[in-house]
Order: sequence, then structure tokens, then C-alpha cells
Amino acid sequence: MIALAINGKSYNVDVESDTPLLWVLRDTIGLTGTKYGCGIALCGACTVHIDGVATRSCQVPVGTVGSKNVTTIEALAQNGKLHPVQKAWLDLDVPQCGYCQSGMIMAAVSLLKQKPKPTDADIDAAMTNICRCGTYQRVRAAIHAAAGNA
Repeated sequence: MIALAINGKSYNVDVESDTPLLWVLRDTIGLTGTKYGCGIALCGACTVHIDGVATRSCQVPVGTVGSKNVTTIEALAQNGKLHPVQKAWLDLDVPQCGYCQSGMIMAAVSLLKQKPKPTDADIDAAMTNICRCGTYQRVRAAIHAAAGNA
């Protein structure tokens, strides 16, 4: 059994220690907001926070997580209120197909924790997630809006 702290709850999962965190989140625990994209940590659809740091969960063996806190997209909204990044995403119609959006949002939240008032250059450097629909300009606008830079 592997003990995990996910979204403020404790879980004991019976999986191999080399199982990617992504599959434990989706298939074992049932948190399907984190998406599978490329499986090689390039696209960012699987981005979660591990101890507050945006991390591509498809390449993290669950056995290495230990006592670190994992946060998924499901935990961003609090008490029925969307996180400011989620609200900006909706207000500015960022998603098209939406598949990459949970990873994009998690990366944006991490960026804003590190740089509360990011420049365009900061956003471009931090947002390495891939969006096949090409919504990058709307992503940038949403991050500025969530930061109060709009």
C-alpha cells in the first residue's frame, strides 16, 4: 500500500510503486480532471501541483510522491467559488476543445503563486503546455485578468 495526500485527503492505494501518478489519480482514485495527453511529460495535460509546484504527473512514479501534497484541478474551487484563474478562463472563453485546459489552469495557478503580476514574457516562459487549438493569446489574457493586470 502506498499512502498519498491528495486534495487534502488521505488515500492508501494498492498499486506498484512505479505506476505513474496520473493513472493512480484517474483510475484508482477516480479524479478524472487531470488528463492524459502524450505520456512523456511534454504536453502538460497531466499537470498537477506537488507541494505547490506544477508537475507533469504522467512521468512521476507514485512511489516517489511520499508525504508530499498533491493538488488536482478538482481542488481549485473552494466553497463553491471558482479559483480566480478558473473564473478568468470562463470569462474570456479560453477553451476551445478544452482537453488541455485543466493542465493549463494548473500551470497558470502555479505561475501566479510564483509571480503574482507576471509579464507577457513570464507567462510565455512558464506556460509550456501544448494547446492544439492555439488558444495561447486567450491563456495570456486570462492569466493577466486573474492577476489583476487586465
